[in-house]
Amino acid sequence: MMNISQAAKRTELPPKTIRYYEEIGLVAPARRLDNGYRDYSEREIHTLRFVARARSLGFPVEECRALVALYGDTTRKSGDVKDIALRRIAEIDGKIRELESMRATLGHLAEKCHGDDRPDCPILNEFADGPGA
Repeated sequence: MMNISQAAKRTELPPKTIRYYEEIGLVAPARRLDNGYRDYSEREIHTLRFVARARSLGFPVEECRALVALYGDTTRKSGDVKDIALRRIAEIDGKIRELESMRATLGHLAEKCHGDDRPDCPILNEFADGPGA
């Protein structure tokens, strides 16, 4: 028998997250003992670890759902899994470009700022008068 606290330790997921994954149907609910406690099997622990790893790589819940389904499908095509991974990579690349642009903009503003005792601050001025103002 493995209750939710033990499952949480084994999967490194908070109990609240495990309950949420069960509630939304991302993982099958653990069987309940007569006392109402959840009882997790090794298979369920494995699935929870699988989901935790996918989530740690930034896959949203719906893509995790697809990955879990593919993992359990012995007739799956690896190309389907690769397509999901490549879409995730493209999203990550887009975020990297966005972060690099933000960093460049902030770096430029920081260079323009004297960083002394004067009240004039190009960073704050840009925030107040910049794009969209």
